Amino acid sequence: MKKGMVIALTLVLTAGALSGCGGGATNPKSGDTAKKDEVTKFSMSMTTSGYKYAEQTADVNKEKWVKKLEELTKVDLDLRMIPLKDFDQKMSLMFASNDIPDLVQNVGGATTKGMSGSVEAGVFMPLDDLLKQYAPNIMKAIPKEAWQETSYNGKIYGIPSWLSNPSRRATFIRADLLAKTGLPAPKTVDEFMTLMRALKAKGVENPYQMRENFKYADTILGAYDVLPAQFEVKGDQVVPKFFDVENMTKALQTFKTMFDEGLIPKDFASISSSDYNKNIEAGKVGMWSANAQSLSGYRNKLKNLVPDGKIEIISSPRGPENFGGHLLYSSINTSYYINNKVSQEKAIRIIQFLEWMLTPEAEKYFSFGIEGETYTTENGAIKFTPPTETSAIEEDQFRGMFWFVHDVVYNKAKEEMSADGRDMIKYLDTIVSKEGLGSIRFVPQLESFSKYPDAAPAGDDVGPKLIIDHMIKMIYGKEPISDWPKVIEEYKAKGGNDILKEATERYKKSNGAIVSKNIN
Repeated sequence: MKKGMVIALTLVLTAGALSGCGGGATNPKSGDTAKKDEVTKFSMSMTTSGYKYAEQTADVNKEKWVKKLEELTKVDLDLRMIPLKDFDQKMSLMFASNDIPDLVQNVGGATTKGMSGSVEAGVFMPLDDLLKQYAPNIMKAIPKEAWQETSYNGKIYGIPSWLSNPSRRATFIRADLLAKTGLPAPKTVDEFMTLMRALKAKGVENPYQMRENFKYADTILGAYDVLPAQFEVKGDQVVPKFFDVENMTKALQTFKTMFDEGLIPKDFASISSSDYNKNIEAGKVGMWSANAQSLSGYRNKLKNLVPDGKIEIISSPRGPENFGGHLLYSSINTSYYINNKVSQEKAIRIIQFLEWMLTPEAEKYFSFGIEGETYTTENGAIKFTPPTETSAIEEDQFRGMFWFVHDVVYNKAKEEMSADGRDMIKYLDTIVSKEGLGSIRFVPQLESFSKYPDAAPAGDDVGPKLIIDHMIKMIYGKEPISDWPKVIEEYKAKGGNDILKEATERYKKSNGAIVSKNIN
């Protein structure tokens, strides 16, 4: 995770790479043959990823993009969609009912909250031998760090979609509104506050957009390097970054000032992901945080309502200690697990289905769709016009959801074909890759997390419920910010001490502790 790392969409293909799922594959160890010319049916659960098209579809299995995927790969999918906002809860219910599909997608790795200890309990099969035999391209393409997060007790259980660059989030700004203020892009938190006030004076409803649970609130929390879900070493102990009382107090006071002055929505603590995006797309927002790869989508949707609107990515504001930027992600995005009850033959076919995701045929389908419908070919060159209508953009995103295994930093083939896409790649290379906040992550997760759920982070980007609740109360003025040391003591008393002890011991023993450092 080094400053200035080169970002690339890596499609590692050998001369014998699969061009589809046709032909047979024989396992010389067992003599089994995977009959790839025959259609294989298997069930699969997956998240909607928060996409409106997926969540509003009555039966995803009847969608033409799923049907085309089945045609290309000779499979018959029985897909079960799980809304992103209920993902961990619905996954837990699925495991509790023992109604587990053949293939399970998880947001994160093998031992994250959503998996409910299923890998440790033997629900899924180890994949090392199958991957070596039937997925050589997957084995070559996926980095070691990603495999580490989908493994348990030295064996691979999950096949990840991975990130070649863990710095993905960025600070977005309405450049047209910035121009109206006459101010430069902010470089510090103080300048950020000045600009928000100027935007408010110009009639912008939400100078800065907030979202529930402080998701995508890195712009301020990152400037003080106190992201509540992150850990760091202080002295001889591993502690959450919110233990930094001085900087946590400054961050909370900044948020409270923003709240008191109407620079963020009054109902910021209950704004869902869909409402978050609706406000941005409706032109009500001056600045916000999001994945940099969302640039094209935001620009196109805004144009439908604000034709003269301009969206750019700027450097994140720096705090008093020159910190800035957003969290560095783990090396994986989603991962895929095969039910241990699945037959050997079906497991092989599922592996081959996922191996196909790294072929040129897969890249073309997920990037551009169906020839003659969404793109044409002239003299061997693809002619593709990125969609601009909201419904078409959402349908395009929907098709991309099924590109299960690949480097998910961005879709290089598609992005390079548009000015917006080229801008996004430029911003990733020149701004986003040069900032980001590291942490200590544990794989598998700390056992104490499940013992004390309210004191455990809810994900890489959401702090413990106990901490989030106090942050909200302080910003609303229901508790004094000066009481933050008391919050830390409450955290320790309600499971935090056990978390600190386990985290420190595992870090010192190099037992599954993955360390990423801040990019300055």
